[in-house]
Amino acid sequence: MAETVTPEELQLLIQQTFKVEDDFKALKKSYENLQGTIENVVEFLPNAIWILEADGGIFLENSKAKELSSLLGLLSLDEEEIYIDERYFLIKKTIYQDKQLISATDITEQKRKENLATMGQMAAHLSHEIRNPIGSISLLTSTLMKKVIPKNKAIVFEIQKSIYRIERIIKATLMFSKGVKTQIEPISWMSIYEELHTAMSYYSYSKDIGFIFPEDDFELQGDRDLLVMLFSNFIFNAIDAIELDDEESGVIELLHVREADNHRFEIYDSGIAIENKNMLFEAFKSTKEKGNGLGLILSKQIAEAHGGEVGLLKGERKGFYIKISL
Repeated sequence: MAETVTPEELQLLIQQTFKVEDDFKALKKSYENLQGTIENVVEFLPNAIWILEADGGIFLENSKAKELSSLLGLLSLDEEEIYIDERYFLIKKTIYQDKQLISATDITEQKRKENLATMGQMAAHLSHEIRNPIGSISLLTSTLMKKVIPKNKAIVFEIQKSIYRIERIIKATLMFSKGVKTQIEPISWMSIYEELHTAMSYYSYSKDIGFIFPEDDFELQGDRDLLVMLFSNFIFNAIDAIELDDEESGVIELLHVREADNHRFEIYDSGIAIENKNMLFEAFKSTKEKGNGLGLILSKQIAEAHGGEVGLLKGERKGFYIKISL
């Protein structure tokens, strides 16, 4: 004979069922909150994160991982570095229970600095090795210029121009490897102007180029040699741009304005347009065939050492601005 359930027992059973349901809902809500917290934490992390199921399916990923979805298919079993889309990523993996955690950290900037340091050390070593023989050749050509017959002086002068170019590269390389150090003193613009003309006489170009420079004298506070290098870098870049242009002539214009806290210079040229503006101030990357990739980055460092800055001008005319603190 079947046992009968009293109304009291039935009521108790119903209450227990509701309690189990309430506990389940509370547990489910707690799990959802926990899952939401985990997702927020994963999203907050600075690197790409994947959590994979045992079969390789994606259990969880953050937005950075979604942007790098193509990277996931390139990973091997070991921890490694991956190069994709001109960026380097450090890959790390770990397994917990039936899940696999994979992280991808962008180390492009770190690799760039390491490569720059290595290239700078190599370039500095080569520059030291080259400087002594170039110094000897320079001294010999100066002696030769005094003794050679007049019709051959032009040949010796071309040799001196080439030596001057090598000396500039050596000086720039050593300065980049050691850092820019300034000796600030009052300098007249005309003294810089004269040294720029001397430097330009040693720079080779074949076209008829007009130069428009500030004619009025004024005083700057700075390091004479460094400021001559800063301005000559921009002028030589402008000359090279005009040399590559289809026109038979060109013009380079250097303007000066005194602002409240700065001397502001603007340099324009009529040469070819800049191809890759993102590479302008990166070391060892040049938009020119014969550039060494140090001119503009050193100019930037020199300007900053004088409390100023350099940058690309916006507008119809191609040019740069240079600021030197008063």
